[in-house]
Amino acid sequence: MKIDEILKNKRTLSFETFPPKYGDTESLDKTYNVLDELSKFEPDFISVTYGAGGTNSKDNIEIASYIKNKLHIESLAHLTGGPSTYEDIDRVIGELKKNNIENILALRGDKPIYYTEEYCKTFKHATDLMEYINKEGFTLSGACYPEGHIEAKSLYDDLVYMKKKEECGAKFFITQVFYDNNYYYRLVNEARKIGIKSPIIPGVMPLTSPKSISKIKSMCGSTIPLDYLNMIEVYQDNPRAFRELGYNYTVYQIMDLIAKGAPGIHLYVMNNVNTAKEILERIPNVIKEFFKNK
Repeated sequence: MKIDEILKNKRTLSFETFPPKYGDTESLDKTYNVLDELSKFEPDFISVTYGAGGTNSKDNIEIASYIKNKLHIESLAHLTGGPSTYEDIDRVIGELKKNNIENILALRGDKPIYYTEEYCKTFKHATDLMEYINKEGFTLSGACYPEGHIEAKSLYDDLVYMKKKEECGAKFFITQVFYDNNYYYRLVNEARKIGIKSPIIPGVMPLTSPKSISKIKSMCGSTIPLDYLNMIEVYQDNPRAFRELGYNYTVYQIMDLIAKGAPGIHLYVMNNVNTAKEILERIPNVIKEFFKNK
């Protein structure tokens, strides 16, 4: 089933996973075990990341197929333009079709350190990729950024580009990680003002160690609210307490987002079943009552 159709009938719960490094068979088996455990939470879909240039496209397709055809959960396969050629993309979408994958998150992909104009010669933007595959019968989705993309001059410039993604076929959006819900609400409000109508699913991920803070900030520049920073300072030298803080803060985010009408929750679990378990077991009644069919 196509995810945009699910969103018409219910609020969605979803997870994001990633394939192991190319050729790592042992880790691939572990990934399947993670998916088996995640399936017990009955998510509406699970997304699978994709290496720039298709470095792990084979495992990406196998994992997406496992989700769809073995676990009978909708899979959202990431597809990155980056340095890919038309032939690369044709090959991947052909394999996705063979495996009954109906949903794609179309991305340009992060620029590598060695980025040059030639690196993204064919698909310089996610919209280039969307335009190329829009007639292939997939439900397309796009990424969006509550605080604006780190390469954008302003949030407005980024919103204009988000609107173009919708015009190129995106039926729903998933946000980058954020820790201040006000940025999400601002994004949604401003998106609606310029005519973006597609559902915007918030993406959340707990901070479970002090090291993860610098990684998140370098990856997407997410602002951490002052009150949360103050708590982080208190608990940073106690690993167990720090993890509890991270899980509980994410629970707070989710409950606030749901109360204010978010169309779903996308959990970046980083292949960690415990992350999903710790969060969802804290809010069983929220999941039961607010993620059911309309």
